[in-house]
Amino acid sequence: MSSKDRILGRIRRALRDDAPAVEIPRDYLDAHGSRTPAERVDLLAAHLAEYRAVVHRTDGAGLPPLIAGLLAARGARSVLVPPGLPPHWLPAEGPDRVPDRGASTPYALDRVDSVVTGCALAVAETGTIVLDGGPDQGRRRITLIPDHHICVVRVPDQVVDSVPQALPLLDPTRPLTWISGPSATSDIELDRVEGVHGPRTLEVVLVGTQ
Repeated sequence: MSSKDRILGRIRRALRDDAPAVEIPRDYLDAHGSRTPAERVDLLAAHLAEYRAVVHRTDGAGLPPLIAGLLAARGARSVLVPPGLPPHWLPAEGPDRVPDRGASTPYALDRVDSVVTGCALAVAETGTIVLDGGPDQGRRRITLIPDHHICVVRVPDQVVDSVPQALPLLDPTRPLTWISGPSATSDIELDRVEGVHGPRTLEVVLVGTQ
């Protein structure tokens, strides 16, 4: 028997349906310290800014004019709109609204100037926004191809401290996208390039719900 056969045999035995389950201890901390809701939101905002996301704060009444101003400042002529995005978030007179269609090609999506979405939740300790393809977020690709993404986070309701706290609140069967700042990568010389696999500009709007 070759080494390859022995290795594959071990893998097959480990993957058998009747293999005994191994209990994994889960006694680790699920957050680093205790925070008030306000402190949690402040930490999220600080980490988002560290990742070069642009952070804005407002309340429900200020959200529509804020989004209108962000789109106008961007010079956006078109904006992608998920099917469940609250209509009043966007200005009545403004960029052309492009619906989230399954038939839209990457080339068509690339011609759209901006996209506005909600989110599933946000993680304060890592400055991460999580999308799960919900009605106010749309398909994953609509937040990966356009160059400008405005993401609305309802605070403090949608903010948790840590990834261990976030995971039980998410459905693993859904298309989860974890976003920490705008798209960025670097080459061997550490030259940073933005917009390779996502938007160059991520604007996060923290909307107070209390």
